[in-house]
Amino acid sequence: MNRSTLNVILLSVGFMLVFTAFQTMGNIEQTILDSIKTDTKGEFKADAYISLAIIYAVFATCNWLAPSYISVTGPRVAILTGACCYVLFIASFFYPHEALLYTMSVLVGIGAALIWTGHGQYLTENSDNETMSRNAGMFWAIFQMSQFAGNLFVSLIFTKPNINHEQRTIVFSVLTSVAVIGIGVLLVLRKTPQKLSLGEAEGVSNADKELRLPEPKREKPLVTAWRAFVDAIKLFLTSNMLILSLTFIYTGLELTFYSGVYSNSIGFVKKMGDNRKSFVGYSGIGIGVGEVLGGAIFGILASKISGRCGGWPVVITGLVVHLFAFVSIFLNLPNDAPWGDTDNVGFIEPSPPLALIGSVTLGFGDACFNTQVYSLLGVMFANESAPAFALFKFCQSVAAAISFSYSTKAGLHIQLAVLLVTIFLGTGAFCYVEHKAKKSNNDTPRETDPALVDATSGED
Repeated sequence: MNRSTLNVILLSVGFMLVFTAFQTMGNIEQTILDSIKTDTKGEFKADAYISLAIIYAVFATCNWLAPSYISVTGPRVAILTGACCYVLFIASFFYPHEALLYTMSVLVGIGAALIWTGHGQYLTENSDNETMSRNAGMFWAIFQMSQFAGNLFVSLIFTKPNINHEQRTIVFSVLTSVAVIGIGVLLVLRKTPQKLSLGEAEGVSNADKELRLPEPKREKPLVTAWRAFVDAIKLFLTSNMLILSLTFIYTGLELTFYSGVYSNSIGFVKKMGDNRKSFVGYSGIGIGVGEVLGGAIFGILASKISGRCGGWPVVITGLVVHLFAFVSIFLNLPNDAPWGDTDNVGFIEPSPPLALIGSVTLGFGDACFNTQVYSLLGVMFANESAPAFALFKFCQSVAAAISFSYSTKAGLHIQLAVLLVTIFLGTGAFCYVEHKAKKSNNDTPRETDPALVDATSGED
C-alpha cells in the first residue's frame, strides 16, 4: 500500500467516525427535539428543520471563504477544525436550549465548509486520473458505513413511542465519544506526497522523471487568501460549473430528504406500529446499506469500466433507482408524515418493509450521483480542487438549506414533486458536461498527464 492510498483510507475512516455521530444525530434530530418538547410541556420550542436549514445556509455562505482558509492552512488543518465543530454541535444536545442549538448550528455550518472543502483537495492531491474514481468510491463506501453503527444503536435504544431523558443522555454520550475518536484518526493524516511534473512526457529520461515539482512562490497569507477567493468566483462563472450546478442542487435536495425528512417521517406514522420509533434507526441503516453498495460497486469494482465509458451510466442508474424510491414513498407514506405523529395513511396500508426498501434505494442512488461527481471534479479540476469542491458544496448546501426551510410547511408530496423535476435536470447536466469534457480531451493532444501536475506543495 502506497502513501497516497493510506492517506485516503485514514481520511475515510476519520470521516466515517465523525459522521457516524453527526449523520445519526441528523436522522433523529426532529424525533429527539419532539420528545424534549413533550418533556418540557412546550417550553422548548426549537425545530430540527430550522436548525438544519441554518447549518446548510451557513455552510453555503462559508464555502466561498473555505478555499481562502485552506490556501493558508492547508487541507489537513481545515479538516481537523471542521471536525471539532461537529463535536461541539453534538455535545450541545446535553443542554437543550433554543439559542444554544441555533448557535451551534451556525458553528457546524462553518465547520462543514472547512471539512468538506479540505476533504476535496486532500482526496484530489492523493489521486490521479487512474485512481480518482477508485479513491472516490473507496472514500464513499467507508464513509457511509457511518450509517450502520449509529443508527443500529439508536434503533436498540428507541424501543418505545416516547423517548425519555435517560435514553437521550445515553445517545448523546455515545455519539459525542465516537466523534472525538474520529478526530483522533484525522490527527494522524500525513502530508500529501509530491507528484512528478514530467513523468509522462515523451523523451524524458528516467533521471528526469524523478524531478519533483518546485516549491511554489511564497506569498503573504492575506494575498493568498484573496487570490483563492477570486479564483473560486472565476471558476463558478465558467460554463461547465454553471451547468453542473444543476446536478449539485439535486444532490442537496435529495440529501435533505433522506437525511432529515424521510427517516423521521417513518417514525411519525402511527400505523407503522408501537415500535415505529425504532424504524428511524433502521431506516438510517438501510440508507447506509445502499450508500456502501453504491460506493463499492460503482466506485471501486467498476472503476475500470467507468474509466472507459465515463460516469454517465452510473448516474443514469441513480436516476432509475431514485425514481423507484420516490414512487414507493409516495404510495407508502401520508402527506403530513414529516410534521409529527399522524393517524393518516398513504395510498396503501403503511408497510415497514417497503419503507426500508425506500431507504436502501435512496442511499444507493445517492452513492451513484456523489461518487461520479467527486470523480468528475477531481479529474476536470485537478489543479483547482479546493474551489471546485467548495462550489459543489456551496450549491448543494444552498439547495439543502432551502429544502429544510420549506420542509416545515411543505407536505411529503410537494417535496417528492420537487425531487422529480430536479433529478432530470441534474442528470442531464452531468451527462452533458461529462460528454463535453471527454470530447475536448479526445480532440486535444497532450504530452503530459495533467493529474501529475499539482499547483500545491502538499504542505499544511
